[in-house]
Amino acid sequence: MNDTSWSGARAGARPPAETGLPFAISRHTDPVSVRPGVRATVRHLVPGGDGRPALNPDTGRPLVTDVIGILESLDPLVVRDGDGQPHRIPASAVVVLKTLSSAPVRTSDIRAVETATAAAFPGLAHEMIDGWLARAGDGITERSNSAVPLGPEAGTTPVPLEAIRAFYRRHDLPTRLLLPDRISRLAEPLAALPGVQRGPEIIVMTRRLDDSLPPVPAPAADLAGRLELRVDDQPDDAWLQLYHFRGRPLPEQALRLLAARLDGSLGFARLSIDGELVAVTRGTVTTGGGRDFLGYSAVEVSPAWRRRGLGTLLGTAMLHWGAEQGATESYLQVISTNTAGRGLYHGLGFSEHHRHRCILIPDTV
Repeated sequence: MNDTSWSGARAGARPPAETGLPFAISRHTDPVSVRPGVRATVRHLVPGGDGRPALNPDTGRPLVTDVIGILESLDPLVVRDGDGQPHRIPASAVVVLKTLSSAPVRTSDIRAVETATAAAFPGLAHEMIDGWLARAGDGITERSNSAVPLGPEAGTTPVPLEAIRAFYRRHDLPTRLLLPDRISRLAEPLAALPGVQRGPEIIVMTRRLDDSLPPVPAPAADLAGRLELRVDDQPDDAWLQLYHFRGRPLPEQALRLLAARLDGSLGFARLSIDGELVAVTRGTVTTGGGRDFLGYSAVEVSPAWRRRGLGTLLGTAMLHWGAEQGATESYLQVISTNTAGRGLYHGLGFSEHHRHRCILIPDTV
């Protein structure tokens, strides 16, 4: 049991008015991740005998305590702890709630996911430079055109910036580094240098592919018998034309790079209604840290067919495809500003694993 001041505890929390939730949450918690079935830790006031918060007799400050467990409901807030005991906590008593990943995330886990991702987006050329994998591709997407620290030595030795620069000069591309949480600490000071451009925050989410996989949901009643779902080895022109990267169409060379062969399994899922292609996604199964990961990317639903549950249907089917290909875990990436996407992926059982962002370094740095 802890003793802290109410105002001090609230200082690091996002209030209900900011998130739409009935209680305060951590500023490091995505509001759309707060849902039943998610692991969380809840710091809350200890109730006193008169209905008011209990006070420390020595300091007169409110007493708080923590409970860790699975969220069973949000209103009322009920958390079931590791012993199976439910805790019903009034929203007004919550100091801060923070969602947790389904399992502790180690540095080696981050490296494994990023290694599997790099194998799924190898670019047209790549080279390992003192623990950093430099990739050159279409010059557009960060994943195929950045250097990422995958080797353990990258965490203990200086960034080989000049060698990385030389690689990108040879490919007529700017120097771009991808910085995942924790495994890129030695490179993070570069982001603060004058002239360095920082890319958007990308949330990397994961889930296990095990017996907890939900069945592929049935389509809405009005779509019964009209829907066709399949996974092809290569995309056709209709698949490529439907997909957009962050809302914008990709040039031909960037689209074709999605279909380039890689060291692993590659599948292009497509959902058609009455013969019309309405949703697509790309799946890869690659290895990182000795584990096989499904990479779930390039998700697109035709605007006329959104909010019909097709994204959930296609995503669930892709998880089953990955498991059939031998993957035991899955990852995806979503830009932090994509609220709808984050909600979809949390609904598919994904939780935040770590984050990464790219920095573009001018030659003057």
